[in-house]
Amino acid sequence: MKKFITTCLLTLTVAFSLSAATIDPEKKWAAVISAIAQVESEGNPKVVSKCGRYVGYLQISKILVRQCNQILGKKVFTYDDRYDKQKSIEMFIVFQEYFNKEGNTEKAIRLWNSGDPKCMSRKSPTEGYYRRVMTKFTAQAK
Repeated sequence: MKKFITTCLLTLTVAFSLSAATIDPEKKWAAVISAIAQVESEGNPKVVSKCGRYVGYLQISKILVRQCNQILGKKVFTYDDRYDKQKSIEMFIVFQEYFNKEGNTEKAIRLWNSGDPKCMSRKSPTEGYYRRVMTKFTAQAK
């Protein structure tokens, strides 16, 4: 009986792990991406920030493009990809799946604003940004 229970638990654990691994990252992050895009560009993939360093749907910097390529171990994204909504979403996912494996929404928002995995505290400069994105995020849920 003990062997049977152990086998059942092992089977359930493996099944749960496989189902969690097959969650589509784009669907998992869709609501967060949408809220961030509303704050960053009002959903416009052609927007350029006032300083000129951040562009596109998710206001991506050249540094982030390089980070994503480094994470992937090869050049997948170009600077021009920042103007492509789908490529911007892909970069967001690469960045989040690397630095935010647990899929935490608050961490995702703060991380996107700061670009620094260490900048996660509520007292950080990301607080105002976090509140603006959460306003959009919760409005979508209604």
